[in-house]
Amino acid sequence: MSVRTLVKSIQDIMRKDVGVDGDAQRVGQLCWMFFLKIIDDQDQELELLRDDYRSPIPDHLRWSAWAADPEGLTGEALIDFVNESLFPSLKSLPLSGLPGDRARVVRGVFEDAYNYMKSGQLLRQVVNKINEVDFNDLAERQHFGDVYEQLLNDLQNAGNSGEYYTPRAVTAFMVDRIDPKPGEVLLDPACGTGGFLTCSIRHMRERYVKRPEDEQEMQGALRAVEKKPLPHMLATTNMLLHSVEDPSFVRHDNTLARPYISYGQADRVDIVLTNPPFGGKEEDGIESNFPKHFQTRETADLFLALIIRLLKPGGRAAVVLPDGSLFGEGVKTRLKEALMEECNLHTIVRLPNSVFRPYASIGTNLLFFEKGEPTRDIWFYEHQVPAGQKAYSMTKPIRLEHLQGCIDWWGGGDRQGREETPQAWKVSAGEVKARGYNLDVKNPHSVADEHGDPETLLADLVAAEAETDHLREELKSILLGALTR
Repeated sequence: MSVRTLVKSIQDIMRKDVGVDGDAQRVGQLCWMFFLKIIDDQDQELELLRDDYRSPIPDHLRWSAWAADPEGLTGEALIDFVNESLFPSLKSLPLSGLPGDRARVVRGVFEDAYNYMKSGQLLRQVVNKINEVDFNDLAERQHFGDVYEQLLNDLQNAGNSGEYYTPRAVTAFMVDRIDPKPGEVLLDPACGTGGFLTCSIRHMRERYVKRPEDEQEMQGALRAVEKKPLPHMLATTNMLLHSVEDPSFVRHDNTLARPYISYGQADRVDIVLTNPPFGGKEEDGIESNFPKHFQTRETADLFLALIIRLLKPGGRAAVVLPDGSLFGEGVKTRLKEALMEECNLHTIVRLPNSVFRPYASIGTNLLFFEKGEPTRDIWFYEHQVPAGQKAYSMTKPIRLEHLQGCIDWWGGGDRQGREETPQAWKVSAGEVKARGYNLDVKNPHSVADEHGDPETLLADLVAAEAETDHLREELKSILLGALTR
């Protein structure tokens, strides 16, 4: 049985359980169970490789102790064990306080996890299915990683849970353009399920990781924060799937809850890659952590202010922002002024409204900037839906090859050689300032396409009016006929 088929069969079993309600709960249930299986498989491998290694999970609570035997605990005994022993114990694991303490990872995952299943028989069936995956088999783990990505994609159907997912083509494109390297401190301050982290890990392993020291340097420089419990659990499990030994750097916290002024030199990072939540409002009092001129309850604005502060001189960022951040006034204007004064905002890639469907149908933009020098010119690139396709959708999502045109246009590391094209244009910082820092600059090359040829439009209008007259006469005849009967 393929891994994809296996995961589908697990979900089908869960649908029979009265306690699991909807996709978000189903994925949350799957996640803590996969987490325990993955970390137990890793623990077994580490025990073979290191004489001094001990699992952070007590022996009787390890997956291999209670779940591995297909004829083991089931029914009420299994439910009682999970609810009354497993969960309470893992939520209160003692911590050593030492770096690399995997007990902190386990506690972090189970802090807000729940067992939704009510049937011990169905739970045993799920456990036995999960046992079919060997996470120490590299090929099998990589295949499962692909399936896990699909699970995260499926969250788009789970109501508000869709906010956790950024299309992987978009994350891969942003990572490719930023080009992170091992040892560069990389932060996602609102990491969701960890898409930017996994893309960055994959990118660095393919290009730069040649020795064990490179791998250690890469893993040691990752930073992430996620506010909500489900995506935090999904992100932590995602890191384990990508062979990160200590994913405790994925903190369960609200980046914005810490006072802006308290972020000092030690908190500075080389790279920020993120899709901060937008359209929502922060809880009361969060804005008071920020300077008066940046105070707002719009989450995306607060994140942008903080990202500018957190970047080291020479640091670089790629951030997803909605159209409203580009043309908005008030705090948004002051933010854009600060961004252009403190950073070189060199590129804005404009995406069509359909990229984030179905859970968001607003225009989004990818902002690329570097800290340390003011903006002189901003290049805009308008990404368009492929020919023959009206919009992106669940069945026809954006793919990395759709962005190849932008990659080809981008230029080398210094971005030299860029030219204006039907999709690319340049605006000076002076022009933006004269526009009141309105960055919602339309493509000057598409005006004719937007309005169409005047003669053609006029002919279409005449034809439409003629058709309207014809229909009006038909309707009159029908009404008159009805009245004279």
